[in-house]
Amino acid sequence: MSWIEAIVLALVQGLTEFLPVSSSAHLILIPLLTGWEDQGLAFDIAVHFGTLLAVVWYFRQDLSKLSIGWWGSLRYGKHTPESRLAWGIGLATIPVGLAGLAFKPLIETHFRSGLVMAFGLIVFGLLLGYADWRYSRQRRQPQPPALSNEYQVSAWQITVIALAQALALIPGTSRSGITLTAGLLVGLSREASARFSFLLSIPVIVLASMLQVGEALTQPVNIQLPVVLVGVIVAALSAYACISVFLQLIKKTGLQPFVVYRLLLGGYLLYLFS
Repeated sequence: MSWIEAIVLALVQGLTEFLPVSSSAHLILIPLLTGWEDQGLAFDIAVHFGTLLAVVWYFRQDLSKLSIGWWGSLRYGKHTPESRLAWGIGLATIPVGLAGLAFKPLIETHFRSGLVMAFGLIVFGLLLGYADWRYSRQRRQPQPPALSNEYQVSAWQITVIALAQALALIPGTSRSGITLTAGLLVGLSREASARFSFLLSIPVIVLASMLQVGEALTQPVNIQLPVVLVGVIVAALSAYACISVFLQLIKKTGLQPFVVYRLLLGGYLLYLFS
């Protein structure tokens, strides 16, 4: 792998991991446009680790509060908004983890195709557009309904978002996109939906990386250490910048620009693979 390949792939992974545009669709598109070979499992693990570093560092203060609250709930049996959110994040990871274990062979053999990704981008993009349009319409009402932030999320809201997150296993869906959609539909604000989605990504990335490491241990892996380190750094920096900008951007523009982008990308994939 060349330095240019490493930088481009890490940059794409870092940016698309947290935007509601499907990282899998972009990573399948790059080899088609460039002719580059598969980057290999070691590099995949590296860039995922980079995005994990970014989200953990960005939410380090929240994670500190969540950890203290979670430990306090175990030790003293008293719940706070922080402990409830910590438990919610953990429990919301269970459906996607179970679905991943149960359907991994089916997804890898039948679903990982350009057409499936195209339909995933379009269908779930339209759903995201509806959720954001509905949110904007409610905000314009004379007496808009009260919204929850991530620390006020209830058990039923967590359940809906958790089940929606499991749909992200369908290529083209976008884990960030489907959890944002579910968050808006159950009454969270745009920013709260995004923040909750990013916090949910932490255990998901950890689980996915553990699976990748398990696969790597069963096969020979060629590691180019300098290239891998560059991948980690670029993915981490681009992911951190992406989170920062995205949380500010959705306050001003909403999510419709990402919906348009998904539809255009999905249409292009349909053209390529049909």
